[in-house]
Amino acid sequence: MTSQRFTLSSYPQAILHFDGDAFFTSVEQAVHPELKGRPVVTGKERGIIACASYEAKALGIQRGVALWEAKKRCPSLVVLPSDYETYSLYSKRMFDIIRRYTPMVEEHSIDEGFADISGLRRVYRASYKEIPNRIQATIKQELDITVSIGLSLTKVLAKRASKFRKPDGFTAVPGHSIHLFLEQTPLKEVWGFGPNTVQLLSKYGLRTAYDFASRPEAWVRRILGKPGGDIWNELRGNVVYPVETEAKSTYATISKCKTFASPSGDRDEVHARMIRNLESAFIKLRRYRLRARTVNVSLRTRDFRQEGLEARLNRPVTSVQQVLPVVNDLFAQLYENGAVYRAAVIVLGKLEGDAFDQYDLFEDPVRIEEVRRMVRAIDEVNERYGKHTLSQASSLFLPTKKATARDEQVWRKTALLSGETPRQRLRFPRLAIRV
Repeated sequence: MTSQRFTLSSYPQAILHFDGDAFFTSVEQAVHPELKGRPVVTGKERGIIACASYEAKALGIQRGVALWEAKKRCPSLVVLPSDYETYSLYSKRMFDIIRRYTPMVEEHSIDEGFADISGLRRVYRASYKEIPNRIQATIKQELDITVSIGLSLTKVLAKRASKFRKPDGFTAVPGHSIHLFLEQTPLKEVWGFGPNTVQLLSKYGLRTAYDFASRPEAWVRRILGKPGGDIWNELRGNVVYPVETEAKSTYATISKCKTFASPSGDRDEVHARMIRNLESAFIKLRRYRLRARTVNVSLRTRDFRQEGLEARLNRPVTSVQQVLPVVNDLFAQLYENGAVYRAAVIVLGKLEGDAFDQYDLFEDPVRIEEVRRMVRAIDEVNERYGKHTLSQASSLFLPTKKATARDEQVWRKTALLSGETPRQRLRFPRLAIRV
C-alpha cells in the first residue's frame, strides 16, 4: 500500500530544534581539552551518572547508572562533579549564537531549544538546509561543542528529526517527505506520547507515527482529546505550537528536589535538607510573584522507593514561615526510623498571582504583615550576600555530615581568580589549560 502525502509544500514554515550532544560532558571536554576522546561522566556528587560522553556510551555507560557499577564496567572512566555554573554559561553562549541567525528562539531547556528561520533564505542567501549547517559550524568553532539539529515544518517534527542522526547530525524533513519520515518513527518516539498513550494506540493497531497521523482528526480527538489532536496536526505539518520567544514566567507548580551527596538515615539531616528545598521553592515562588495553595512533601529512599503527602492550605502562602508547621507534620508522617533516604522533594501547587489579600474573620493580619516584612528582609540579605545566607535554624544540621568523595568541588570553584570567592565568580567560562 502506497503511503499518502500530507502536504506538497516543502517549507511553508521552517522550524529548527537544536540539541546539545551529551551537553554536560561535552562542556567538560571543551573546558578540559585533555579529556577529549576519553570516557567521561558527570554526577559524582549524586552517586549516579547525570550525563555520559559518547565515548562512555560506546562502552555501555548510560545516564542513571550507579557510579560504582559504571566504574566496574569501565575502570578508566573519568568521573566529575557537575559544574552547573559553567554549563549555564555555555548554554547562554549557545543560545546567543543562534540568536545571531534569528530572533525567534525558544529556550526549551539548558541544552535544547527551537528556532523559527522562516523567510530568512533571502537574508542569508542560503537555503533552509544551509542555515542550520552554518549554526552548527559557528557553535563548533566558538564553543568547541557539537549540536544536532532537526529541520521541519513544526516543533514536533523538528524535535524528532534532531534525534535522528546524533551526534553532530542534521536531518531535514520537508513537507512533501513528512509521510516517509513518519513511517520510520515508532509511536514511542513522538514528542508528547507517554507509555500509556502508546499502549492505548497500539490496541487500535497503530504502530508508527504515520499510522496515527493517517487516522481522521475526529477519531483522534475522540480517543485522546485536544492534546492528541494538537499532536496529530503537528505531525501533518500544521503549526499548533509556535516558537515562544518569551522567557517562561508562568508555572502550574514549582518543585525542588536535590539528591543528597550521601544517602542519610539521620532524621535531623533529612529534615534539614527538606527545609532547604522548601526555602528554595519559595524563593522561586516569590521571584515570579506567585502564591501557593498546596504543598507536597515526598521522601525517596536509597532503593528509589518514594512516598509523599499533600496538604491543601486554608490561604495562599508566599513564605516558609507560613507553611512550616504543616510541612513538619507531613514530614513526621512520612519519615521512617531506620530508613535511609537519598532525596527530599517539595512541590508547591495551585499557584496564583500575588494579589491583594482578603483576610478571613479569625486571621491575624498584623501577624501576617510582620511575617511578610521579615521575609522581605531575608530576601534582601540573601540577594546581597548569597542564597541561604539567612535560613531556617534546621540548616545548622547540614554541615555536620562527614565529607565524602562526592563532596569534591568543581574545578571552577577551586581555581579562583583574584577577588573571586567560591560563591561569587566572574560570569564567563574558563579553559583549564596548563602552559
